[in-house]
Amino acid sequence: MQMLWRSKPSKEAKEAKEASEQDTSITRTTSTTSASYNDPAASADQAAGTAWLAGHLHHLTPEQEKKLVEFKKVSAERGYYTPAVEQAEGVEAKDASHDDATMLRFLRARRFDVEGAWGQFKDTEDWRKENKIESLYANIGIDSYEAARRMYPQWTGRRDRRGIPVYVFEIRHLNSKEMAAYNSTVSHSAPETHKSSTVPARLLNLFALYENLLRFVMPLCSSLSRPNPETPIVTSTNIVDVSGVGLKQFWNLKGHMQDASVLATAHYPETLDRIFIVGAPSFFPTVWGWVKRWFDPVTTSKIFILSAAEVNPTLTSFMEPTSIPKQYGGDLEWQWGDMPNLDSEAEEKLAGVARGEKKELLKGPMVFNGDNIEVLGTENGKERRETVPVPQAGKTAQQLEKDENKLAEATETATNGDALADEKVPVNVNPVSDEAPTTTTTA
Repeated sequence: MQMLWRSKPSKEAKEAKEASEQDTSITRTTSTTSASYNDPAASADQAAGTAWLAGHLHHLTPEQEKKLVEFKKVSAERGYYTPAVEQAEGVEAKDASHDDATMLRFLRARRFDVEGAWGQFKDTEDWRKENKIESLYANIGIDSYEAARRMYPQWTGRRDRRGIPVYVFEIRHLNSKEMAAYNSTVSHSAPETHKSSTVPARLLNLFALYENLLRFVMPLCSSLSRPNPETPIVTSTNIVDVSGVGLKQFWNLKGHMQDASVLATAHYPETLDRIFIVGAPSFFPTVWGWVKRWFDPVTTSKIFILSAAEVNPTLTSFMEPTSIPKQYGGDLEWQWGDMPNLDSEAEEKLAGVARGEKKELLKGPMVFNGDNIEVLGTENGKERRETVPVPQAGKTAQQLEKDENKLAEATETATNGDALADEKVPVNVNPVSDEAPTTTTTA
C-alpha cells in the first residue's frame, strides 16, 4: 500500500540508504539489548552547544560547501532545480526554486553523497508532482484537515531552547474506536482536486500535515528570536506519551505510525530532531524490540525512552518550563487536541490569523511567508483565500490596519484616474497556482 504514494527509489538512493543505515547502526548510542536506549544526557549536552548545527546552513565545512554547489549544479542540469537570478538592468530578480536549507536536508540524509541525495530529491519532486502536493495543501477541507491534526503529533505553539518547534503525540487517544471513526470520516473527504487520486484520503491528509510543518510552522519559528538566527529551523522536537497504552493498542497502531515514519524518511528527510517517549509501561522494554523495527535506523537513533525520574530533567534541559505542558512537569497550559498556545513573540507575528474572542489561531492550512501569511483550504465547499500582513518590528496592529486602509484608498483613487499619494504601501500577494514549484522552501 505504501508504494501507492511513495515513488520508487533509484538504485543510487537505495545504495546510499543501505550505507547510511549500516553506518548509523554502528555509531548510534543504542545498545544491542532491547532494554537499553539512547543516552538523553549526552544528547542534551550536544544540543546545548553548536555541534547539532553541523551540516546545516552557515555551519558547513569547506568540503560540504563544495557538495552543496555540486548538488545544485547536478539538479539544475537534470531539470529539477532553477538557480536564483540576480536583478540587473532589464532583468527581474528571482529566487531559486529551492532554498539552500531544503537542499541541505537531502544532502544530510545521504551523508553528503551527491548522487544519493539527487536520487532521493528526484523521487521526492516526482512524488510531489504526481500527488499535486501544492494543490492538495491549498484545497484540503478545513474539517478534514482538523480531523487529521487530532490524529497525529500536534504543535503546542512553543519551541525548545534552540528555537525548534515542540510537538506532542498522546498515543492512548488513538484506540481502535477512534481510528475506525477517523478512517470512516475521511474516506470520502479528498478535495475536488484529488477526487481521482488512488491514494487513501487518510494519507492525503497526512501529506497536508507535513506541508504545514514545512510551510507554516518552520518558517514562523525561523523568524523568531533564538540562539542561531543565521540558520533556518528545519526540524521538530517531539514528546510521545505512551502512558495508558496496552500491548494490543501498540500493535493496532503499527500501520498508523509506519505511515508517518515512511513518509518522513522518503520525502521529508531530516525534519525530525528528537523524540522523547514518556510514560512507558512496565512491558515497554519487551515491546521496544519490535516497535523500533517499524522505523529506519536513523529515526531510532533519535528516540529517547525516559523513565519517570528522567522526564523533568531531560525536558527542561531542552526546553524552558514555559514550553513544557503541565502534565509533563512544565508550566504550559496545553492539552491534547488544543490549538497552539503561542508565546508572546509568535502571538504578535500571528495576530492577523488569530480570530474570535479567545484569539485562537485559525484552523486549517496556512503559509508563513515572512511578511505575510496565506490562508488556504476550503470551507463548506468554498475556497478560503486571504493574504494577511505580518506585523513588522516597530509596527503595531493598529498601524498595520492604517497601512491597509491607505492601500485601499490609494487603489480606489487610482481606479478613478486620480494621482496616487506620494506615500505608497508595498503589497506582497502570492496567489496559489497549480503551476507553482513543487517543493516548498523552508525559510
